[in-house]
Amino acid sequence: MRFTDEYIFRQPENYQSILQQLIPVFKREIPELELLFKWGMPYFYYKKRMFCYLISNLKKGFVDAGFARGFQLKRNQEYLVGEKRNTVKSLRYTSLESINNEILVDVIQEALSLYK
Repeated sequence: MRFTDEYIFRQPENYQSILQQLIPVFKREIPELELLFKWGMPYFYYKKRMFCYLISNLKKGFVDAGFARGFQLKRNQEYLVGEKRNTVKSLRYTSLESINNEILVDVIQEALSLYK
């Protein structure tokens, strides 16, 4: 079993569901993404560069999709959380219903444009 799979299966059911919903969206939008296990969490890499991590915050009750170049993103600012971080901004999900695929895809595509 891969470390990323092990990480997901160790999460409570609601966090597993969110992670299992997010990962295919990233993969569908950018097939070249590589999902690795770095710094104790699943981390997407694009052309060997950090792209986005996925981590469950059990204490605060959400899954964080943290984009490595998040502060360079211009669109969807009302949905992105910076919270005392210098480069990362993230989308946060508390349930499957809180995932807005349209916004997620737009953020993924804008983030991808920063790597070209």
